[in-house]
Amino acid sequence: MTALAAQPLNIELTSSHWGAAEVVRNDRGEPTGLRAFREDPAPTPQSLAMWQAYQSAQRVQRPAVRQGFLRALERGTDPDARGQGRGLEPFVELPWDEALDIVAAELRRVIGTHGNSSVFGGSYGWSSAGRFHHAQSQVHRFLNATGGYVRHVDSYSLGAGRALLPHVLCTMDHLLAHQHDWATLEAHTRLFVSFGGAPAKNAQVGAGAASEHRLPEGLTALARAGCRFINFTPVGSDLALPDALAHALEWIPIRPGTDTAVMLALGTEIIRAGAHDQDFLQRYCVGFERWSAYLLGQVDGIVKDADWAAPIAQVPAQRLRDLARQLVGTRSLINVAWSLQRADHGEQPFWAAVGLASLLGQIGLPGGGVAFAYGPTNGVGSPHRLVPGPTLPQGRNAVSDFIPVARITDLLERPGETFTYCGQTQQYAHIRLIYWAGGNPFHHHQDLHRLARAWRRPQTIVVHEQFWNAHARMADIVLPATSMLERDDIGHGTRDGLMIAMRQVIAPVGQARDDYAIFAALAQRLGCADTFTEGRSARQWIAHLYEEARGKALAADVALPEFEAFWEAGGVRLPANDRPVITFDTFRADPQTHPLGTPSGRIELFSERIASWGYADCPGHPVWFEPAEWLGSPLASRFPLHLLSDQPHTKLHSQLDHSSVSRDNKVAGREPIELSPADAHARGLSEGALVRVFNDRGSCLAGLRINPLLREGVARLSTGAWWDPVLPGDASQLDLHGNPNTLTRDAGASSLSQGCTAQTCLVQVARHEGPAPAHRAFEPPTFVARD
Repeated sequence: MTALAAQPLNIELTSSHWGAAEVVRNDRGEPTGLRAFREDPAPTPQSLAMWQAYQSAQRVQRPAVRQGFLRALERGTDPDARGQGRGLEPFVELPWDEALDIVAAELRRVIGTHGNSSVFGGSYGWSSAGRFHHAQSQVHRFLNATGGYVRHVDSYSLGAGRALLPHVLCTMDHLLAHQHDWATLEAHTRLFVSFGGAPAKNAQVGAGAASEHRLPEGLTALARAGCRFINFTPVGSDLALPDALAHALEWIPIRPGTDTAVMLALGTEIIRAGAHDQDFLQRYCVGFERWSAYLLGQVDGIVKDADWAAPIAQVPAQRLRDLARQLVGTRSLINVAWSLQRADHGEQPFWAAVGLASLLGQIGLPGGGVAFAYGPTNGVGSPHRLVPGPTLPQGRNAVSDFIPVARITDLLERPGETFTYCGQTQQYAHIRLIYWAGGNPFHHHQDLHRLARAWRRPQTIVVHEQFWNAHARMADIVLPATSMLERDDIGHGTRDGLMIAMRQVIAPVGQARDDYAIFAALAQRLGCADTFTEGRSARQWIAHLYEEARGKALAADVALPEFEAFWEAGGVRLPANDRPVITFDTFRADPQTHPLGTPSGRIELFSERIASWGYADCPGHPVWFEPAEWLGSPLASRFPLHLLSDQPHTKLHSQLDHSSVSRDNKVAGREPIELSPADAHARGLSEGALVRVFNDRGSCLAGLRINPLLREGVARLSTGAWWDPVLPGDASQLDLHGNPNTLTRDAGASSLSQGCTAQTCLVQVARHEGPAPAHRAFEPPTFVARD
C-alpha cells in the first residue's frame, strides 16, 4: 500500500489542551495575540485567554526558596523538622545557580542517605500539550537518570476504570483510540443512552491537542438522523441539543451514585424477558451464568429488577422496563461518563455498562455497544487516522515502588504500611523528597486539609511552576517554568487531524526556564548529564523525536515530510481515515484471530482473576454497593446535599484560573456553586449570595447560582479554584475561594483500584454571615531579603 502524504499546514499555530490557536502578528512581525483556528467548528475561549494569562502578574518570576527551609539548610537543622512552615512562610528569591545547587545537593543527600525509593516523582500529564516539553516525561526521565523514584499509576480522572477494564474488556487507552467515529454514530446509532451526559465543557480539551471540537455538531447530526437520547444524570444541561431538536432528548434526573443499580435493573429486565442475545454471550463473553444468577436473586434472594432499582435511584420503575424493551429493539450505544467511576466502588458502573451492552449483543456492530465515553475528552469520535506522534523516552526506573495516583496522602502518612492494587499487596515507601513538575496536587487531590498536614512530613519539596498557586506556596523550592508559548515543541494528540510545529511565540517570562533546561543543569551537577540529555539540545531533541515519529507514521501508511519542511510549514494536516472507525469490529468478526487482552480473550462478565483476589468490595462480577456517602445514607440527615465536583467549563482542572475567562465566571469573587430553585428557596438564598459549603472535612466560600436543570438535593461546585485556605491543614478554617476538594472524600474506590472517590460527598450549604473576607488566591506570596 502506498503511504498517503501529510499536507503542509502553512498557518502559524500554537497548540494547547484547549485547541489550536492562530498567532497574530503586526506589520513588524511581532506577536500581538491569538485568534481562533479558522478550521475549528467550535473553538474554545480558553485557548485565546492564555495569551494574557501566561504574561500575568501571577507568574513565578525567579527561583524562590521558603525562608524557613533556607534557614534550616544554613543552620543544619534536623531535616525531618523542616516542613512545619510550608504554606505559611515568605519566600526568598535566589539566583538560578544557587537554587540549582541547593536542589542538586538535596537530591544527592537524600538519595545517598535513604536511597532512590525515598524520592517521589510527582506529575500530571496535562501540564503541556507539547510532546517534548511534556513535564511528566521530563521529570520521570530525569529521576530515572538519577537512579529511579517512587512513581504513581493511573489517574484521578480514570483511576477505577483504568484498573478494572483490562481484566474485563480492554485497556482504556485502546478504547479512547478506537471508539466509533461521529459519522458511524450518525449512520447507525438510534438510541444513545448516557449515564452522566456528554458535556461539551469536558470535550473542550485533549491530552495532546484538540484541533477540531466536534462534539456539539456530532450530537446535533445524530439527532437530525433520528437518534433519540436518554440522559441519566443529576444535571440536565450536561447533554445539550439545539432547541429545534430538544424533542430528541429525555432527561432522567437520577439520584447521584446509583447508576449501577439502574444498569443492573435494565439487564435483569432484559434477561427476564428472554431478550438477551444468547449467541453473542456464548461466543464473545465468559461468566454470564454467574452474573445472571446474581441479577435474578439466586445468590442473595434479591432480584435486581426495575422495582428494586426504582427507590434506590428514584427513577420510575415503568420507565426502566420500557427502556429495557427499547434497547433490545434498537441499535443502541451505552455511554458512561468518567465521573461515575470517580466514586466509592467506582469500578461497578463501568463493569455494569459492559454487562448491559453484552446482553444487547451489539458490541462490535457499527454505532452499538458501550463507550467510555463521548464527552470527557475531545478526541473520542474523531474521524482521523491513528498516527503515532513524537514521544520522549523516559528511561528505566530502577525503583519498583509505586502508588495509585490518588493515594498520595496515604503514602506520606503511612510509610511501611501495606495497600492492595489489582491483586498485589504493596508497601508505602518512606518519602523524604518530593519532586513535582506538571500538575497541581492542591487541585487534583481530595480532602486538601489532610493532604496539607501530610505534606509537612517530607524533608524537601521541589516544584516547577508557572504561577504562584497553592502548589507553589506549599513547596520549599520553586523553580519558574516556561509556558507552551515560550518554547519550541510539537503538538499532536491521539486521532487529531494536525501535527503542529509549535514555534516559540514570546520570550520566557521573567527568568523562567524550560523543564528540560532545568533538569539538564541538575543532571550536570549530579553526574548523569549524558544519560539525561544524550548530548542533545532541546531543538535537537525535537527534531530527533519528529524523525522517529516519521518512521512510526510510515508504518501507519502516512508519509510525513522531513523535519525542516515540517517546521517551515508550521505543521501538517494528516490524511483522513479510509474506513469507518467501529469499536471492536475485528473482535466481533473473528474473536479467535483478534481476541481481547483479557485472560480469556473475551468479555468477562464474571472474572475468575478478580474473584481470586478475594476483594469483598470488588467481587468477580458487577454488583450494586451502597456508597459510603449518598442521599440514601444516615449522614444525609446532617449533610443533605450531594456535592458534584465536576470539571469546569472555564478552565482545564485549575489551569489558568486567574485568566479573564475564569474570573468572569466567578460569583461574589468565588467559584460558583449551583443549587436547584427548591434547595435555594429552602435555605432562604437568592442568586449571587455568598454561601458557606461545609461538612466534617472542611468548609469553603462560594457564590450561588440557581440552576433549574439541577436535581433537587444536589449541589454542583466545579473544580479548579486555586485553593486559598485561611490556615492550610486546619479543617475548622475556611477556604476563601471555593475549591470543592476542601470537602471531598479521600479514600480508595475499592481494594482493586484505590481510585479517586471525589464524587462520593455530602455537604450542607448556608448563607455566609458577616462581612465577606477577601480571598488571596491570585496574590503572589510575600518575598523577603535573605537573613
